[in-house]
Amino acid sequence: MPKQIIYPELSYKLVGVLYAVHNELGRFRSEKQYGDAIEKYLKEFGVVYEREKILPKEYFEEKEGRNKSDFIIDNKIVLEIKAKRFITREDYF
Repeated sequence: MPKQIIYPELSYKLVGVLYAVHNELGRFRSEKQYGDAIEKYLKEFGVVYEREKILPKEYFEEKEGRNKSDFIIDNKIVLEIKAKRFITREDYF
């Protein structure tokens, strides 16, 4: 069974944003630098987003504000950014 992309137009636009950021900044930058560049291109591409949105508590003993997402794209896609020098085998599991 072929897999379908749930939000194809938004997903392709988001991939374009991420490629634009990579082409501009390249490798070995901080998460903050990538986040700022992603935000710049999301605005440029006209994508609706929220940055560093605090997510609601999942269970009653959880601290308020514990979970924060880097970007919520058009209230449909969660984008978490991570930056590290090298990708290891463990990163794929």
